[in-house]
Amino acid sequence: MRPRDLTDKLEGLEVLDGLSDRLAGAVNSAVAPVKTLLSGTWLDHPLHPALVSTPLGCWSGAVILDLLGGEAGYAAVRPMVALGTLAALPAAITGLSDWADSYGPERRVGLVHAAVNITGLTLFALSLGNGRRARRLRLLGLMAVGTGGYLGGHLTYARGLGVDHQILVERPTEWTDALDAESLAEATPTLAEAGGARVLLYRRGSQIYALSDVCPHAAGPLHEGEVDDDLCVTCPWHGSRFRLSDGRAVHGPASAPAVVYEARVRDGRVEVRAAP
Repeated sequence: MRPRDLTDKLEGLEVLDGLSDRLAGAVNSAVAPVKTLLSGTWLDHPLHPALVSTPLGCWSGAVILDLLGGEAGYAAVRPMVALGTLAALPAAITGLSDWADSYGPERRVGLVHAAVNITGLTLFALSLGNGRRARRLRLLGLMAVGTGGYLGGHLTYARGLGVDHQILVERPTEWTDALDAESLAEATPTLAEAGGARVLLYRRGSQIYALSDVCPHAAGPLHEGEVDDDLCVTCPWHGSRFRLSDGRAVHGPASAPAVVYEARVRDGRVEVRAAP
């Protein structure tokens, strides 16, 4: 069986849906006050992948020293395992927060990804020693987190989880017709299309704001969300908030900003182009 055959089977395990849905609901309730922090909104980059390198590096180094370091390397193994175990905790929390906003095949694979990584974390935590049993536990732990890493890569590169969903969106760089100006009601999020790009238009007085209608977090339709008094639009899918003026994400789970367009009215038509 090829590795991709395994991930295909995991994606189809609907038997996991009941457990994963309940767990995702509990996770989202628990992390709601710190969702923006855990998502990396403040960093303009997902936080989880930035945190996984420390535990993986420490644990891999410990296993290499087990295999090749001899007696001289044993003294460094225990602190490396301990540091990796501590660093794995925030990585796990941010990963669970990201996973809780997934659905269907991604949520099923993500549940297995979390399970094998937690298994690896447990094995390393139990291996704080230099005996033969401890070395075996570390080797098994590395195999577990290696499997988890493969599944995490599949979620990112094959399923697009955590990827900025605007990356392939058309962005007209020249002034492009979008909408009849009379159709743009006051203070009403409105969907328009400009050269194949979905654009959210919002008029406040004589000012017209324009953003990509595609939420960078999971491609949610921003025009179906609400715009508040601070001129921020909230995605109806997961609650990410973006400033209309510059597209900046001010509330997670989104970490990337929304694409901003310039807008003008010419000959009774609203025209947009990608802002520099």
